[in-house]
Amino acid sequence: MSSPGTEEDIQETEDVSAEEEATLHELFETLDMNKDGKIDMNDLTKAMTNMQVPQVPGHAKQFFEKYDKDHDGQINFKEFVKYVKEHEKDLLSYFKKIDTNSDGFVDAGEIVESFKKLGVHIDKVEAEKLLQRMDTDGTLKIDWNEWRRYLILTPSQSLHDILHYWRHSSIIDIGENGLVPDDFTETELKSGMWWRHLVAGGAAGAVSRTCTAPLDRLKVLLQVHGTKNNNLNIRTGFKQMLDEGGYKSLWRGNGINVIKIAPESAIKFMAYEQVKMLFKGGDPNKELGVVERLLSGSAAGAISQTIIYPMEVLKTRLALRKTGQYSGIFDCAKQVAKQEGMASFYRGYIPNLLGIIPYAGIDLAVYETLKRHYMKKNKNQDPGIFALLLCGTISSTAGQLASYPLALIRTRLQAQASSGSIKKDTMTGQFRYIVKHDGFRGLYRGIAPNFLKVAPAVSISYVVYEQVRTAMGIKMS
Repeated sequence: MSSPGTEEDIQETEDVSAEEEATLHELFETLDMNKDGKIDMNDLTKAMTNMQVPQVPGHAKQFFEKYDKDHDGQINFKEFVKYVKEHEKDLLSYFKKIDTNSDGFVDAGEIVESFKKLGVHIDKVEAEKLLQRMDTDGTLKIDWNEWRRYLILTPSQSLHDILHYWRHSSIIDIGENGLVPDDFTETELKSGMWWRHLVAGGAAGAVSRTCTAPLDRLKVLLQVHGTKNNNLNIRTGFKQMLDEGGYKSLWRGNGINVIKIAPESAIKFMAYEQVKMLFKGGDPNKELGVVERLLSGSAAGAISQTIIYPMEVLKTRLALRKTGQYSGIFDCAKQVAKQEGMASFYRGYIPNLLGIIPYAGIDLAVYETLKRHYMKKNKNQDPGIFALLLCGTISSTAGQLASYPLALIRTRLQAQASSGSIKKDTMTGQFRYIVKHDGFRGLYRGIAPNFLKVAPAVSISYVVYEQVRTAMGIKMS
């Protein structure tokens, strides 16, 4: 492999001006973090982070696959110059397409219009935020040099990639119901790419829920049977499950929890699209604000929960069953219907519905706040995947904390047959009963294993989602 400054490199770069070659040498040396005369993937990733260059998942890998011509995992100066020359042509072509009035500058209006052609609708405020990341002189207009400097290490349609990835960060399954569904562009809706994202998200959810199922079952056990007098906690809860049914019993209720992902996701997606159209008032180009997205997502969540709620009840009953009580999902449904009537399939429905707004509202509000805080502290740099996952984990935890008492009451109502007692058969009756016997801390019983499963659920879900996304040919572009 040649190093910078050899005769071979000089021949390759002879059509580059001395001034430009010096500039490229300076950039090359900045990227060559270990100063060995070559850029490897580790160099590129570290350098782009230091330079605050926005990155999408797999960015460095894609860069090397395209420009490491001899596939040795390193890029020398000759390969780097060739990349810049090719890439500048693409960037200039794209700049001219966006600069619709050909005045040599790109403003917010032109960005809004250009994204609309790509099937992505953004408002002027969002367009100005994008401009601020490139705008070095504070004019809220960008010239060719600002454009080139910002995007020289990113894909040709980097703005679209970043915005696309930004809007698809919410698909990660954290083991609870994500109540504000993902936004898809018009292009994705027309091409059918949306269903691939849903399948990838469903697969990720299935694996992450299965891996964290023991913690989920423990949570349900503590919610229903835990009191301040019986010393039921994480350690004794696991021991009780193992003693009663062995290791396999830790996954009771997981089958139906995985099965309900598909109908729930599909119904939620379809409902979300329909409710969004109501808010848009027939104008498909209208961009929805945070409150409108929250209301649309909450309505979609309420609709999907209403339809699949019997599966939620069955999940709780199966998680709490004793060895040999039910032979499977259908046997459980048959026995509940026969012994308690069809109304039992909607026990706990009201607190479940009431929990949607505080969970979704706080989750979305905290997520957006953390994201804005990150950008403010990092000079409008786009957060990487780990920052977004951290924001999602914290916001989900905050949402769960606010809605947990309702979730606990819902689970307790789902778990029991109707007794005819107002004290225990209603939401308010359960609330009073818990506070009277366990105090207000009783409303948060089981929250520890619930929080313990968030971090592994997020991590597992992301890894699986990326693998399935790649296998299905879904590109973040």
